Amino acid sequence: MSNGTVHIVGAGLAGLSAAVTLVNRGRKVVIHELARHAGGRCRSYFEPALGMMIDNGNHLLLSGNDSALRYLKVVGGRGLLDDPKHAEFAFCDFASGERWTLRPNDGRLPWWILSKSRRVPGTRAIDYVRLGNLLQAKDGDTVTDRIDSGSAVFARLMQPVLLAALNCEPSEGSAKLAGAVVRETLGRGGKACRPLFAANGLGPALVDPALSFLGKRGAELRFDHPLRAIEFADGRVGALQFGDGTIELKGNDDVVLAVPGWVARTLVPDIVVPTEYRAICNVHFAIAPPANLPKITGIVNATTEWLFAFDNRLSVTISSADRFNEAEREPLARQVWTEVAKIARLDAELPSWQIVKERRATFAATPGQNALRPKARTRWKNLVLAGDWTDTGLPATIEGALRSGEGAAKLAMSAHI
Repeated sequence: MSNGTVHIVGAGLAGLSAAVTLVNRGRKVVIHELARHAGGRCRSYFEPALGMMIDNGNHLLLSGNDSALRYLKVVGGRGLLDDPKHAEFAFCDFASGERWTLRPNDGRLPWWILSKSRRVPGTRAIDYVRLGNLLQAKDGDTVTDRIDSGSAVFARLMQPVLLAALNCEPSEGSAKLAGAVVRETLGRGGKACRPLFAANGLGPALVDPALSFLGKRGAELRFDHPLRAIEFADGRVGALQFGDGTIELKGNDDVVLAVPGWVARTLVPDIVVPTEYRAICNVHFAIAPPANLPKITGIVNATTEWLFAFDNRLSVTISSADRFNEAEREPLARQVWTEVAKIARLDAELPSWQIVKERRATFAATPGQNALRPKARTRWKNLVLAGDWTDTGLPATIEGALRSGEGAAKLAMSAHI
């Protein structure tokens, strides 16, 4: 086994996952991060407009996210996520006011689809059986090529769920990626679908424990340390050029490049990466939720798509949100608040608010863009890629990011065995 150094470029979740896997197996790690903080698109910060800590984006982990659970167990963050005994998902139709709760049973045999009280109103058991068509999807299929977009189960369940998972409309989204989501969640029974809620924020659960874990094991973290260029020679990375100097790599050193795809393309010759991205818009309100409001509610027929209830705030997520990139902020906040107040049954004026727009939150999970995702292994023997935009088999999710980092770390170690 090599005792060389692994240089990880990027301290987002993919980079942190790679670092945790490597130090846990005795490798020396140096992390180089452009920003002054870790976490990338999944972090918590103090928001002055609200006077509180918030997440820069709302992300949902599920109990079937195996890579995420392994990561959390290693770094010590598992206990910081609320873990309900059973899978339950509240929904609300904003147009009609109808509310329901999806309740998959724990086991793999989905008998819950036979119970009207557990499934979506207006649906039949056969509607859920037909969702299995996603599992046979071909590379070029869109979601609506494989399942009926005119059905109630699509409009009231699959449309909101897959819009959030793929961050693009299911009519253009990859059926193959949608099938992977179904296979790893509902396909494994309700036990794999329990929502794991980071009540105190994603940073405290996913980032801070990892930084502590890495620090205690001798990993070096260099923030505010931008990579300018990679020098290649003789089929490998020979040096890394940073703003403050160049690091020459020894023969048994490795590099895990865990930066966004559009950055990787500027650093690695001839690399193919996704070229289309979609925005996510989050709207935060500084108001305590009513006691009976579910922690997560899916909304149909509204601008609001998912409503998250934290102890001291309400937070809304809108996926595939390019249409709001140039929207005026206050009118958008008022529009969303009108919906939230009705859904939460709150009689209150617009509270303090903040809108966080991530313009390139994820690659567009279409069949064409999915085909552009590169493998982690590159043609340079000591360079591997990590990130939710690489070919993980999943859409751009926390699970995909952590899985990519874990896989990249294993490839880096196997290169010297």
